Amino acid sequence: MQTIGYLFFRLLIFLYWITPFWLLYIFSDIIYFLFYHISGYRKKVVYTNLKKSFPEKSEAELKQICKGFYKNLSDVIVESIKGFSMSKKSLLKRYKVINPEVINKYYEQNKSVIGIGSHYCNWEWGVLCFSLQFKHRTVGLYKPLSNKVIDKYIRRTRAAWGMNLVSIYETAQNIEDHNSEASLYFMISDQSPSNAKKAYWIDFLNQDTACLHGPENYSKKYNLPVLYGHVDRIKRGYYEVNITDVESNPTIKAQSEITKAYMTILENYIIEKPENWLWSHKRWKSKR
Repeated sequence: MQTIGYLFFRLLIFLYWITPFWLLYIFSDIIYFLFYHISGYRKKVVYTNLKKSFPEKSEAELKQICKGFYKNLSDVIVESIKGFSMSKKSLLKRYKVINPEVINKYYEQNKSVIGIGSHYCNWEWGVLCFSLQFKHRTVGLYKPLSNKVIDKYIRRTRAAWGMNLVSIYETAQNIEDHNSEASLYFMISDQSPSNAKKAYWIDFLNQDTACLHGPENYSKKYNLPVLYGHVDRIKRGYYEVNITDVESNPTIKAQSEITKAYMTILENYIIEKPENWLWSHKRWKSKR
């Protein structure tokens, strides 16, 4: 069964490879129509999250954000699949880090860092091309897929461009094994934690929010500076990534202070353009 899933996945990649971008976005518009107008994919979750996050907004404003979210989600879906067949030249043209020197300065000090991202705009292309734009040995921390055949294929294709995918369950071991090599450990850090008891609780978008403890804990344990990469859509299919120093001296910070700083930065970006965040995720399913 896993092999059948893998063959279907490879067929999908091939079909997207021969599909030009102008046609790709017609597919995206169709997906948006199906999601928003026909199936109502997770629309109840989206509206609940939006209403609680923006109690001051009118129904008309929430509806506009909701439509924008589904358009953003549809673009991310087709772009993610297209990414498997894109050339380095095309990817670097469409997904550019505008200030890589913010991270590269740590490479000059032979210092490893933690790079945190969020489900904002297109986060998938970053996994593909960050290794091409930074000097560090680049490591993507991820949760392995249940389909082992597809998982092996993805790890192999990512490694071909310099991105080493490492299971989140092997994070500490990988950091220790490569402690003499300047590495960038990249992780998406805005999802709901599986263990609420270990979570840091932060006031985020008007709600008591459980946050992953891993990024802060690893940064303090191994004295790794924390940086945030914010993705902004310049126009359809083109993105810029802006790197922000969250904390350069993590060992001196109080508990949860680094997590709060990151979540505050993310919150400000979401408030500015809320339609670009992943509202269909059950972000607030955990309670204190």
